[in-house]
Amino acid sequence: MACDFFAVETVRLEVLYVLFILHVQTRRVFVAGCTAHPTAAWTAQQARNLAWDLAEARIRPTILLRDRDAKFPPAFDAAFAAQGARVVRTPFRAPRANAFAERWVGTIRRECLDWLLILGTRHLEHAVREYGRHYYAARPHRALQLRPPLPRGQLVGWGGPVLRRDRLGGVLHEYSRRAA
Repeated sequence: MACDFFAVETVRLEVLYVLFILHVQTRRVFVAGCTAHPTAAWTAQQARNLAWDLAEARIRPTILLRDRDAKFPPAFDAAFAAQGARVVRTPFRAPRANAFAERWVGTIRRECLDWLLILGTRHLEHAVREYGRHYYAARPHRALQLRPPLPRGQLVGWGGPVLRRDRLGGVLHEYSRRAA
């Protein structure tokens, strides 16, 4: 698993921070939350909430990769250590060490956040969670032979009409075939 923060500016020029965890094997993204002031206490509480979410999803992390940011207190590590995960911190000044998390941040920016004007915390949380569902259930991944990690259904043939489903007001498009 890979964990990180990323920052997003709102229309009012307020900077909001998003804490997320990416389960590398399944490409599933768990968004902990968004806040304007990520303190160590807030981050520790989000880690406890994420541990519950992982247990509900029946995911038992073995390794959690994170950077050396001061926003990650010892209580953050303890929440995942209680689940049996070993917390590994990236080396100093090595942005490529957490490549999976950095790649997801770039993807969500290019495919979603660069096309939206974020109004506030609730709007950002909605957009990130909706994109996370799209990323996990509908977006093709090269490592998975251009299939989504959790496909909705099997390909039903080539003869039926193509259906388009818009998400986030048309920013994201998902395509599927209807049976002929």
